Amino acid sequence: MSERTERMPSPRRHPMTDSTVLSVDDLTVTVGTRNGPVRAVAGVSWQVRPGETFALVGESGSGKSMTLLAATGLAPRAATVTGRVRLLDDELTALPDDRRRKLRGRHVGFVFQDPMTSLNPVLPVGRQVTEAAEEHLGLTRRAARDRAVELLELVGIPSAAGRVDAYPHQFSGGMRQRVAIAMALACEPDLLIADEPTTALDVTTQAQIIELVADLQARLGTAVVWVTHDLGVVAGIADTVAVMYGGRIVEQGPVDAVFDTPTHPYTRALLAARPDPSRRGEDLVAIPGSPPSPLDLPPGCAFWPRCPVRADPRCEHELPPLTPVGDGHTVRTFYRGEAG
Repeated sequence: MSERTERMPSPRRHPMTDSTVLSVDDLTVTVGTRNGPVRAVAGVSWQVRPGETFALVGESGSGKSMTLLAATGLAPRAATVTGRVRLLDDELTALPDDRRRKLRGRHVGFVFQDPMTSLNPVLPVGRQVTEAAEEHLGLTRRAARDRAVELLELVGIPSAAGRVDAYPHQFSGGMRQRVAIAMALACEPDLLIADEPTTALDVTTQAQIIELVADLQARLGTAVVWVTHDLGVVAGIADTVAVMYGGRIVEQGPVDAVFDTPTHPYTRALLAARPDPSRRGEDLVAIPGSPPSPLDLPPGCAFWPRCPVRADPRCEHELPPLTPVGDGHTVRTFYRGEAG
């Protein structure tokens, strides 16, 4: 039995089909700054299918959130986005803004990291939960209120009928995040995007939110994209994982393959840095140095300055190609040392 299997729960498995909810192909994002153009994301490709959980992991600044913003047409005005993004049967990158906004509002739900910045403090939560449903599903105000109660009950808000007119400050952090999830599910979207939704919550509440999303996904068949730096969460919920560094995917594949046989030195370093209860009294393992600035990316592998291996001199000046190392498992590195 592998080290990972002994210490972490097996990933949830959901029925999947050959259809694709969201497909991202060669996505590149360049942001104009006063210091010149900055390439925030470079040549990223991935897809997520119905009932599947796809995880994007990496340190802060690796390009995870920008990838999702660009893929859904929410990139900053100063950003230039190239590549192809397909949502269900529509090519998002080829659509005008109004049509893209309607598709996004109807078929994509967002759960953000901090519910206090995504909830309006001066509107009752019930009104906020169904605002999108009124717009995209044509619900009347009375039907919307009934729908709000239904959704709040669905995400586990106690006495939902009596709290539908409450304001965000009257809820705890965990309850506010549940409200945010209810908002994201109001139109019964085909895709749920969760951008580090448990970072600001305590461990118990984190587990409750993760379990809630998993249960809702099992019931509704929703595809989920989960953005996080918590590898323990990824091991427990994801079907497929992509590791990002310096705006590129450096390793991608089924979560079992990536966790059991990590190939890129950065993936190996992330896994080694996980807290391990069996190593009480020992210093935590840390990756030396800091992630590179998008303004000053190395010409070769972006991880090379921090890499503990440096086994191939090409890494410093030549960008490694993304190559297959197993069934659905790809990696961007010249290093082919023993994984483990």
